[in-house]
Amino acid sequence: MTFTQLEIFTLVAELHGFSAAAARLGISQSAVSHALKALEKEMGVDLIVRHQASAELTEVGRQLLLRAREILGLSEAMRQEAADVLGQHQGSLRIGSFGPTASLNLLPAILAQFRHSYPGIVLRIDEGGDDEVLQWIRERRVDVGFVVLPDERFDTIPLVEDQMMALVPRSHPLAQLPAITLAQLCEGPFIMTEAGCAVLIEPLFANAGLQPQVPYHISQIITILDMVNRGDGVSIVAELALPQRLQQQYPDLVAVPLDPPVRRKVGLAVRDRRQNTPATNAFLEVARLVAPTLAPGR
Repeated sequence: MTFTQLEIFTLVAELHGFSAAAARLGISQSAVSHALKALEKEMGVDLIVRHQASAELTEVGRQLLLRAREILGLSEAMRQEAADVLGQHQGSLRIGSFGPTASLNLLPAILAQFRHSYPGIVLRIDEGGDDEVLQWIRERRVDVGFVVLPDERFDTIPLVEDQMMALVPRSHPLAQLPAITLAQLCEGPFIMTEAGCAVLIEPLFANAGLQPQVPYHISQIITILDMVNRGDGVSIVAELALPQRLQQQYPDLVAVPLDPPVRRKVGLAVRDRRQNTPATNAFLEVARLVAPTLAPGR
């Protein structure tokens, strides 16, 4: 068993195909197939079910994938620690990011400072929904991920705090208020986000004994903004999920705080801080210093 075989195995599993894994690694598809067959022969089990245009894990393959990622992660940590002893900051770092909050409003400034301080570290960014990022952390597909806090399943560090904002058309009577109650948002069509904020928004209404009129369930924040801007309904989103030039892009939309205010904390999570690579620890430290300067109102 070699590290190369394990890397090929994990890539085929993640990309669901031999050709995609070969392209990522810059090797031939036959080399990928040969490495996997050799690994399966050594293990004595089938790890991958081969289809004409795709590949999927066997049950045993799913069980062993996490172990393979753990081995590769420890190997990467050893390489990075050895390089650090020599004063060289090298290696790779996989980051999981979600939606506008992290990908547009937090990550760019953090990455700029990180790349300036650690130019030798190769970064890979994967973006998905909140639940996807959590799954990637659990499965070790990423080294670190942005999450909504608290989350007791992981080791976390807080970065910023924002608040949930009501979105209403500028022509709506509620647009003139300094703050909007949940009950007032139940008086017309409500656009429910299917993104990460849903886990915060739905309990707000339930705990208050309220039931909004929800004809729309939308997964993309940009679609929600367009719909509210057109006057199709009202909604609630996190402040950091809003574009920095909100009024220029959506002149007929108004964002108003909730009454009472509802706060949200965003941070970074790792599966086990004790197994962090030097690159992961460096990213956590840079993010801890940079992110507070990006908080709303700063």
